[in-house]
Amino acid sequence: METINPKGKKKIIGGIIAFVIFMVLLSIASSFWVVVPAGETGVLSLFGKVKDNEYSSGFHLKNPFVRVTLMTIRTQDYTMSITQGEGERYGSDVITALTKEGLSVDLDITVLYHLREEKASDVYRDIGLNYDEVVIRPQIRSVIREVIAQYNSKDIYSEKRQEAAKKILDQLKVKIDPRGIEVEDVLLRHVELPENLANSIQQKLQAEQEAQRYDFILEAEEKEAERKRIEAAGQRDAQQIINQSLTSNYLNYLYIQSLKDREGTIYVPVNPNTGIPMFRSL
Repeated sequence: METINPKGKKKIIGGIIAFVIFMVLLSIASSFWVVVPAGETGVLSLFGKVKDNEYSSGFHLKNPFVRVTLMTIRTQDYTMSITQGEGERYGSDVITALTKEGLSVDLDITVLYHLREEKASDVYRDIGLNYDEVVIRPQIRSVIREVIAQYNSKDIYSEKRQEAAKKILDQLKVKIDPRGIEVEDVLLRHVELPENLANSIQQKLQAEQEAQRYDFILEAEEKEAERKRIEAAGQRDAQQIINQSLTSNYLNYLYIQSLKDREGTIYVPVNPNTGIPMFRSL
């Protein structure tokens, strides 16, 4: 078995000590700066007290005792869905609300938002890092129930869904934006009614579409009939004008004019007084 001489042992131990010292110095040195990645902001705290200024993305020198907490300022989404695993929670997270007539509907919704960088320290101090669960989620549920209560089930199921989403967006902005979180958009992705009610609404909507189609056909037929009446009146007026202008002399003139385009037609000049052909050689 090969043994290591004392000089070799000293070199190994010296190398280990040098590596440890290097790592300690590197760790100490790294506490004097911080790099904030793109799309994030740095919140500063010193001995538990949050400072008002934030570090934007890039390289920053800092007090080694200052702690920098990174928070994203990119667009985020919070989804509440009936589909398992699609939303923020693994199970069904559908929102149940009552319509204007007191019927229960289930809704899937996605809210797009982002943290305002200049308010990141306030959000960290007052709410914490889980502001989506503390602020976003409760306000979504509250505002949706307020807005859906203003609509009948048929309206929210069909043509007024976008209008309802716009109202939800406006109310969420009023409630959430002052907290330092800016709401960008609201996507009301799905509205589910009780099966019997959904079938009846579908049948009613189909009947309304059929009625609109028949109205369009009738309107088109009426316009076509009016066009034909105008065309017939124009033809009648034209015939009356033609009949009044068709004298014998005019018909003779039209006949003579038509002869010039016929092959074999010979033009013979005549005396306008006698009507006898004029021959230059006579």
